[in-house]
Amino acid sequence: MPRRPQIPDQLRDAVFTTRQAAEAGVSASMLRGSHFISVHRGVWRLAETDLTFDLAVRAASLALPVGSALSHTSALQWMGIGVGRPTPLHFSTCSTAQVAHDIVLHRRLGRLSPRTLRGIPVLGPDRSFVDSATLLPLRHLVRAGDALVRSGLTSIDGLLEYVTSSHLDGVVRAREAALHVRERVDSPRETDVRLLLVLAGLPEPQTNLDVFDDAGTWLARGDLVIPEFRLIIEHDGWHHERSAEQRQKDHLRRERIEAAGWTLIVITTADFQHPTAIVARVFEALVRRGYAGPPPFLTSQWHRIARGL
Repeated sequence: MPRRPQIPDQLRDAVFTTRQAAEAGVSASMLRGSHFISVHRGVWRLAETDLTFDLAVRAASLALPVGSALSHTSALQWMGIGVGRPTPLHFSTCSTAQVAHDIVLHRRLGRLSPRTLRGIPVLGPDRSFVDSATLLPLRHLVRAGDALVRSGLTSIDGLLEYVTSSHLDGVVRAREAALHVRERVDSPRETDVRLLLVLAGLPEPQTNLDVFDDAGTWLARGDLVIPEFRLIIEHDGWHHERSAEQRQKDHLRRERIEAAGWTLIVITTADFQHPTAIVARVFEALVRRGYAGPPPFLTSQWHRIARGL
């Protein structure tokens, strides 16, 4: 039975080049053994090391030519924005390098201006938002924009200025999406509900707004609030996981809100199976509150958004 090789600690839970392996005392013949796996040409990991998204990005960065930068949805994911698929990875470069395994390499004519984030060259948030418009549908792109603004990586004004002046591929969809990006959005489902209502022609809710009673006493912070009609719309994605204590707090909170003359509509995950019903519930609540505007008009764009829910 062959003896297990001595694995240097610096190679554990990491990816590394052939040269780095050699510097750590691992020979070429050891790399060809069962304890090591080739990720890309000249880039390795231990067989016991899972290839996470973080390590896959680092492995690709080691395999690609100098000047390559993480881009598109991969760049957004590296910034902590949860959109798009983890694979394939997207990089941009000005070189003519060949594409490595499971990497989409976007060749650019213009100069790239990456920043270094956790040791990886990454294109900026505004640029990545526009690039991602070639990969994401409108709803997911608005989700990304909301998350970028919420995390402080960009601002609404900065994003609008960038998409207005940009001529990159995807900029037409990016401009449309940027118009729907808002501040203080805490979850992707808040984005989804807001888009369903706005694209149906209903009044746009304000995001994460404090609401008060007639005496000026604070009642709650609502996910989506239409203050002129005293209407709060909230998404509840974890109602089955609440403790009895939390359910009681939620019950008392709702009583307090409604006693002060507000209407609270709660949207659950199951409700997204019938998005027309979400719009209808909000419209009916608005009418009861004195809304005299037009009824919802569900365009082809609305149906495309709703199908993706």
